[in-house]
Amino acid sequence: MKKNFFAFLIPTVVLILLLLTHCGGQQPSNQATPSTPAQPKPAEAKPIELTYSVFFPATHSQYRLAESWAKEVEKRTNGKVKITMYPGGSLTKADQCFEGVINGVSDLGMSCFAYTRGRFPLLEVLDLPLGYPSGKVATHVAMDIIKKYQPAELKDVQLMYVHAHGPGILASKKPVRSLDDLKGMKIRATGLCTKIVEKLGGQPVGMSQPETYEALQKGVVDATFCPMETLQGWKQGEVIQAVTDSRCIGYTTAMFVVMNKTKWEQLPQNIKDVILAINEEWVDKHAQAWDDDDAKAKEYITGMGKEIIPLTQEEQERWKSAVQPVMQDYASVQDNLPRAEILADTQKRIQELSSQ
Repeated sequence: MKKNFFAFLIPTVVLILLLLTHCGGQQPSNQATPSTPAQPKPAEAKPIELTYSVFFPATHSQYRLAESWAKEVEKRTNGKVKITMYPGGSLTKADQCFEGVINGVSDLGMSCFAYTRGRFPLLEVLDLPLGYPSGKVATHVAMDIIKKYQPAELKDVQLMYVHAHGPGILASKKPVRSLDDLKGMKIRATGLCTKIVEKLGGQPVGMSQPETYEALQKGVVDATFCPMETLQGWKQGEVIQAVTDSRCIGYTTAMFVVMNKTKWEQLPQNIKDVILAINEEWVDKHAQAWDDDDAKAKEYITGMGKEIIPLTQEEQERWKSAVQPVMQDYASVQDNLPRAEILADTQKRIQELSSQ
């Protein structure tokens, strides 16, 4: 009996021990297996965000070129730079744009040197009535002169590039066929163009392009000196009746694209290199756009029945003689600036580029 009991007990104990060992070595089927904690992904660098104030309205070709420049910067930096555009002087008005860039109101700005009279004494040479034949010539003359002379008046900003419109002509509410017709006429002008008006016998009224349409419409001014494109780009062809082809004294208005100096210095060198390369390309784009727009505007006003008045050779000589003192006045100022030298260089460069 005792022998039979132990014969039964021993296998039973062995079986229980085996079962306990097996169960203790397994994880419960409903319990997750421990795993290595996931490593956090490195945070993506935030893009460099910049603001760009442009005095041209959003519909103008020159604004669209500024906008395409900004998009190209974003594209070639793989999104590392993003630029927010402010057209039509919505962030800084035309005559406040340059100082706005210096003071950080905007990081970038485009406007005219002429809108802040006296701020750019040496660069006033670019706007003299030197007989510019086209926007291409005017733009490349401006770039060449600035590169050569590196004027101190630009030291507070980082210059991106400059561009300049085609020859300024006279658009008026009544036909102007001779110098005599200009006497006493109220003419919109900016910068050195005010002196041109005075020498021609008119009465200059200073204002920027955005103000000119209403001034012509309401009779505040009788005429405006402007590039042909303005008559379409700023719709001023709607409120004038005639255009006098005064290219014999064709002036231009040089325009800057500048960046806040501190913001520029903070950019990585590889991004600076990208922007500098794009700048060089966009000079030609702006120059071509000015000439294309002049041609389109001529068709536009002709289609509206506006008269385009050529000056006789005799009248051209009268107009050129009348404005000659403007150049003399510029060169004779005693302020330790190389005025006579830069004037001679500008005239020479106009001739060289005009013959190409």
